[in-house]
Amino acid sequence: MDAIVTAGGIPQPGDPLYAYSNGDSKALIDIAGKPMVQWVLDALGDSNEVDNVIVIGLTHKSGLTCKKPLHYISNQGRMLANIVAGVNKSLELDKKTEYVLLVSSDIPAIKPEMVDSLVQSSRQTRDDIYYGVCPREVMEARFPASKRTYTKLKDMEVCGADMNVIHVSMTSEHLDTWEKLIGNRKSPLASAAVIGFDTLFQLFTRQFTLQGLVDRASERIGIKGRVLIWDKAEPCMDVDKPHQLELMREDLALQMKKESAAVKRKAARTAAPKKTAPAKPRAKAKANNE
Repeated sequence: MDAIVTAGGIPQPGDPLYAYSNGDSKALIDIAGKPMVQWVLDALGDSNEVDNVIVIGLTHKSGLTCKKPLHYISNQGRMLANIVAGVNKSLELDKKTEYVLLVSSDIPAIKPEMVDSLVQSSRQTRDDIYYGVCPREVMEARFPASKRTYTKLKDMEVCGADMNVIHVSMTSEHLDTWEKLIGNRKSPLASAAVIGFDTLFQLFTRQFTLQGLVDRASERIGIKGRVLIWDKAEPCMDVDKPHQLELMREDLALQMKKESAAVKRKAARTAAPKKTAPAKPRAKAKANNE
């Protein structure tokens, strides 16, 4: 499956991350010695399920690397237009493409096994969109200082993932609705309003379960959607604010330190001479009394 990485956002004055980006792309903000998006590319590159990686909003001049074939597309100006351009590129690479993986450039903590898990889960059915959510308790156990925004439902509180799978037909149908949903993706209540005020009311009064909200949204938009509940927080831990940026810098720097120490321990074990047991003294031959 091809992965489309959206990396076109440039923080403007007034944006919480403007002071960190120096007028450049948010995706290139440094986290523990790497551009933020490079962490994402590393995870996709080590995934067993990713074929090509399509980066939108950057160029080869950014100096990014990936173990999988890397393709660049210029920023199309709007999120939906960027996704459409990415899907078209995937179809250009393989006309038989049915599904693509959408990944935001600001979830640097994702791991290859998480990418594989999502793609494998999406292959179990034939839905139009596979949207991940993370329960509040999972997020706060992993990142207690993240201060994420949660949607309060009847059965749980969740935040959305920034790594999802869609059928390629999603970029040619229901474009007006998708434009509104993408524009309101950071506001669960505004998104609910797009699919009907009765839905908004029920969400506000916490009458919806998670599956009930998915069923209502799918019915209103005319798609088959499946929600995937993550037991990992990383796909939902995006960097939107300075405290989240610093949290990720500290977390990933610690991970790098642990990995480096593990490599040194392994190298030390390999280089250390093997201890040999002392030779046993030969038994004296028995005297021949004959």
